[in-house]
Amino acid sequence: MKKDLHPKLNKIKVQMTDGSEFETLSAWGSDGEVMKLEIDPKSHPAWTGESQKAQDKGRVSKFNKRFANLKKN
Repeated sequence: MKKDLHPKLNKIKVQMTDGSEFETLSAWGSDGEVMKLEIDPKSHPAWTGESQKAQDKGRVSKFNKRFANLKKN
């Protein structure tokens, strides 16, 4: 087997959006570093089942805004 084939695993802390933390092994960072998550299963709508916020910058909303005065009568 080749030497140094796999990356070194470090013990890091992962901080969730609600402030809770847990320790895990990762190739990211170095020993003792804290990875702060912006999105996690506790806050993302895909996991929580909440409806997502509609963005007003999408293509459909731009189309509707541009052609709002062309309604069928």
